[in-house]
Amino acid sequence: SYKYSAVFLCNLVHNVALHQKASQSSENSQLGVAGHAVDGKRDASFQRGSCTHTEEESDPWWRVDLENEYTITAVMVTNRDEHENMLDGAEIWIGNSIETNNIKNRCAVISHIPKGRTIYLYCSPAKGRYVTVLLRGSKKILSLCEVEVFVSNYERPLPNVALQGEATQSSTLRGAAASKAIDGRRNSYYSDWFCSHTAEGETDPWWRLDLRQTFVIVSIKVTNRGDCCAERLDGAEIRVGNSLQNNGYDNPRCATISHIRAGKTSTYQCDGGSMEGRFVNVVIPGKSKTLTLCEVEVYTVPAGKSLPSCL
Repeated sequence: SYKYSAVFLCNLVHNVALHQKASQSSENSQLGVAGHAVDGKRDASFQRGSCTHTEEESDPWWRVDLENEYTITAVMVTNRDEHENMLDGAEIWIGNSIETNNIKNRCAVISHIPKGRTIYLYCSPAKGRYVTVLLRGSKKILSLCEVEVFVSNYERPLPNVALQGEATQSSTLRGAAASKAIDGRRNSYYSDWFCSHTAEGETDPWWRLDLRQTFVIVSIKVTNRGDCCAERLDGAEIRVGNSLQNNGYDNPRCATISHIRAGKTSTYQCDGGSMEGRFVNVVIPGKSKTLTLCEVEVYTVPAGKSLPSCL
């Protein structure tokens, strides 16, 4: 699955942001002009004149005008080699206007980029002329060493890496093992032994998938039971992250399942468009709950710390 995902990334060959017109909310000095983030260099040193830098202010932003509308598949961001946490929480926006108030135009949220590293953020293809990086809050400084904006040569389906994962759950009713939810079949009849099932009436029942490595998770598909009890899944939370603390429940929430009709499959995109993680948890908070899943599919690209050489 990793190889297949890397092939997908190697088709992101056209950085449409390179040498385009960039602007930012303020300028700290000539060393930190907006154009440094589209100069084609991933040099992470601010002192060498390769990074942008705003004043300390409220909600600083940086923007590149691509001059034309593109279908954007991924954005890559390089962090400075100092001030490691400076970009935490920064938002990537894509659209045909410079507004940053329609959540549909938000490609991703940067959780964290280690010092001097480059990560990519997958956008579930987004159309737009403007790419904006926005850091919300007071007394913030926005500094970027490179922003690359990629369009794909052609559409290639992303892999369902859940099929190669390992599933566990809080308890098991008879033979309804956690692995039933990653067998590649959306058959929704529990009575035919196609679904996972925890013991009935648990407190906070959970199901967890270990993907064996960290991925950027683009979308998660969940198939609900079809022969009974569709409402049991109402309110379930999908959590994604790299921690097993509290059985993974402490990982950030990707989405909440409001309702999936009996036997149907629903698609969930994490808040912000994508999230990084090795573990995917489905948990139903509360007492006297029962968790049944007939299929969980996880569509991903490999996490940015392992950039393919073609980029």
